[in-house]
Amino acid sequence: MSTRKKQMENMNEHDNMINQEKVIEKTVGEPVGKVRGRVESSSSQKISTKNMALIAVMTAVTCVLAPLSIPIGPVPITLTNLTIYFGLYILGTRKETVSYLIYLLLGFVGLPVFSGFTGGAAKLMGPTGGYLIGFIPLAILSGIFIDKFEGKTVPSVIGMVLGTASCYTLGTIWFCIQADYKVLPALMLCVIPFLPADAIKIAIAAFFGPQIRRALKRIG
Repeated sequence: MSTRKKQMENMNEHDNMINQEKVIEKTVGEPVGKVRGRVESSSSQKISTKNMALIAVMTAVTCVLAPLSIPIGPVPITLTNLTIYFGLYILGTRKETVSYLIYLLLGFVGLPVFSGFTGGAAKLMGPTGGYLIGFIPLAILSGIFIDKFEGKTVPSVIGMVLGTASCYTLGTIWFCIQADYKVLPALMLCVIPFLPADAIKIAIAAFFGPQIRRALKRIG
């Protein structure tokens, strides 16, 4: 008897759902499936629009902060890598990488968004351009660690250190080829003087980045 009663209840629920769909169809004049699909499409569009807006904002922030620099040699101290670190916490790996690629494109076409408010293909393809391009693997490698070990400081720091090392590796190889330098003099000129500042930037990002990400998640 209890099994039959349960079957009857299931049938009644099914009938109620059908009746509700019919009422919705009469009200809006369209099948429920179409209405549901349009709602889902609208939701996806809103998410996509939000992502594009966030990427645009982060690109704008990079364009404002990256040109600020302290010239201490052929490669100046800039805020570019710090901006990328924070962008990874705010946007995640994929969207921050896209944001930085847009920044590079803007600089490539001539906007003064590179260090010292310079721009153009000559800057990007010149002796120090490898460090600008090296920020791409920096963003990807650092972001993988930051996203995978979310909220864990040590793995995130390791990721940022490895990302920075990849940037310096690509940039130094590029510089040696373009400027006809040996590896050791190039390291002394373009890498060693920047390590203390980079350590401070990584520490700042590792401390404030997770707090910013948590705050953004609470906001929704």
